[in-house]
Amino acid sequence: MSGVSRRARLRAAVIGGVVLLVAAVGVSAAVGFGGGDRAEAGSAPPATAPVTRQTLADAETAEGELGYGATRTATAKLSGTVTALPPTGSTVQRGRALYSVDNEEVVLLYGGLPAYRTLAPGLAGADVAQFERNLKALGYTGFTVDDEYTGATADAVRDWQEDLGLAETGRVEPGRIIYADREVRVESHQADVGDLTQPGQAVLAYTGTSRLVTVELDVDDQRLAKRNAKVTVRLPDGRTVAGTVSTVETVIQAGAAGANGQSGEAETKIEVTVAVADPKALAGFDQASADVVFTAAERKDVLTVPVSALLALAEGGYGVQLAEGEASRVVAVTTGLFADGRVEITGADVTEGTLVAVPG
Repeated sequence: MSGVSRRARLRAAVIGGVVLLVAAVGVSAAVGFGGGDRAEAGSAPPATAPVTRQTLADAETAEGELGYGATRTATAKLSGTVTALPPTGSTVQRGRALYSVDNEEVVLLYGGLPAYRTLAPGLAGADVAQFERNLKALGYTGFTVDDEYTGATADAVRDWQEDLGLAETGRVEPGRIIYADREVRVESHQADVGDLTQPGQAVLAYTGTSRLVTVELDVDDQRLAKRNAKVTVRLPDGRTVAGTVSTVETVIQAGAAGANGQSGEAETKIEVTVAVADPKALAGFDQASADVVFTAAERKDVLTVPVSALLALAEGGYGVQLAEGEASRVVAVTTGLFADGRVEITGADVTEGTLVAVPG
């Protein structure tokens, strides 16, 4: 067709009230006559694609690190000399010494609330209840597990202190206990035996004992980080293993040092921990990387077309151009999930296998 003919046809369309709309990226324009279903004479479109029925998933892949999850730091609350440290890689359970100061044990207990005050008769609170649960779990009796620190609690504490070789005061100093969610694995030493300690000084770093995958996501990808969401982990050897998002935390990372030695702007990240269905599959991959496939949304058994097949209608919304032999027509559709260059659609006369025009 000559350039003159194209201009004449365009002029006629404008005079006839045809409006061309430009949609989002990848969405073509369509003429609008005020109706959803319309016949349009003309030749068959040069390129078509069938409407397919499939599971459509909005998935993204991020690089993760295989290991034991987030690293925590045990800091001293007592002044003295470090006299014992557990070996790196060893496991410390409830009631055992995480390290020793002045030859007296600092004991690991389970809980989420840090020890922040000396527990003694007359006190009450969540920290008392947490400590009493641990005391009972270690086999000590004669007191009621509640949020009140009574004389009976103090008597049980004296028994506990005697077994540890500590002064039998009946009081629990915060520097003598450290809380963690569960048993821990000693990752590294931040101090050596013989070093002097003071409150706030790092003594050792620890992790959980289960093999996990840790992923750092940008804040813009927070939609992927849903607790208990199912993911797929691709291991370095090519195997895949099912996983579940176990924790999601917001962390602040210090900026890199600049040429003048000053730190750059801090950056906010989303730290995601993934537990795998078969932890043994991660054996031998310490400090290795793995790809984690997150699925933000999924639609099963839906009709889809390439996004480029969508037409923005003059009256609003979207349509697709059906290719029917030597003719074609535009029908309105309702869009759903967009993923992998395709879009979920529903609409009259749109069925599996229907051919739609895909503009070049």
